[in-house]
Amino acid sequence: MRIGPVELSSPLFLSPLAGYTNLPMRLTLRELGGLGWATTDLINARSLVERNPRALKLAETSPADRPFAIQLFGSVASEMRDAAVICEQLGAASVDINMGCPVKKVVRVGGGSAMMTELEKTAALVRGMIEAVRIPVTAKMRLGWDDDNITAPDLVRVLEDAGIAAVFIHGRTRAQGFGGTVSLDGIRSVVQAARAIPVIGNGDVITPESAKKMIDETGCAGVSIGRGAFYDPWIFRRTAHLLRTGEIPPEPSFDERVRVMCRHLDHMIDVFGEEHGCRLFRKIAPWYAKRFGPAKDFKQRVIAVTTRAEFHALLASYRRWRAPYCDANGDLLPRFQPPPLVASFMRAPDDGGPHDSIPVPKGPVEMW
Repeated sequence: MRIGPVELSSPLFLSPLAGYTNLPMRLTLRELGGLGWATTDLINARSLVERNPRALKLAETSPADRPFAIQLFGSVASEMRDAAVICEQLGAASVDINMGCPVKKVVRVGGGSAMMTELEKTAALVRGMIEAVRIPVTAKMRLGWDDDNITAPDLVRVLEDAGIAAVFIHGRTRAQGFGGTVSLDGIRSVVQAARAIPVIGNGDVITPESAKKMIDETGCAGVSIGRGAFYDPWIFRRTAHLLRTGEIPPEPSFDERVRVMCRHLDHMIDVFGEEHGCRLFRKIAPWYAKRFGPAKDFKQRVIAVTTRAEFHALLASYRRWRAPYCDANGDLLPRFQPPPLVASFMRAPDDGGPHDSIPVPKGPVEMW
């Protein structure tokens, strides 16, 4: 598939997740393969125009981080236009407009989901951005404000007329937040409303099977994955393999999980420095450990590490502690293996069980 002039190697996208999808994570995922496109954390357009150092840090990239988009939120047309120009200058392959964020901090300034309530005003803002840059402009939205105001099908037509290059649709309303289940029917309605632009589905994709199910049942051109990439950073490579061959590759080994976790820490330190990088990594390491099997002590201690050496000493100690739970080959004994993701964190729509989805990470904005 293509977005504007950019031909993608894969129809799989990394969703922006505030506080998490920074440059170190994007680089880690790209090295594993299968990821066709990644987007930065959402950035306040006004802060970017004012060259706020924190906003510029969120937009940081590298030659290995290609193609990438910068996601903006805001409701002032002039600020969004000027911020889009800066995104182009920073090397972004596209500018993504956040029309889906449900949190109060974003919505109360007229950004995020609030943009879905005033279609003509939103279209005018989009046209101004498109006229100001040569790179494509895309939009990330939800189905609507609530169940009584499903505006996404109308909005996608309005945006397409304005010149938007692609739409990302999260299959929940603003009122749902991250609760309940994603509506594949809702995503399909947006796909059917679009005339020529690609529509990329998003929400509750935590396994290769759920990604394929979304594509098969909605007709979307691609899938954008957010929280699922934390439990399974290999999900892009494994999903690409499933779409290409029809076969699901095995989950990575413990040693591979540890290797990638350490690589992620290296990227954190390279980008943020050792002290700050280790501090930020304290909220990342426990996500890796959720698939280690018995790891309570490791998860409790890793949130206090301050240096790379301290982290590796803790990891060596954990390996020794873990050994009695493994067989002669170093694999976890069956009774200690973590349950499959699809059974533990996401239910099928018709199984009648309690919905126990992946918790939403807490980033720098409330309740993201």
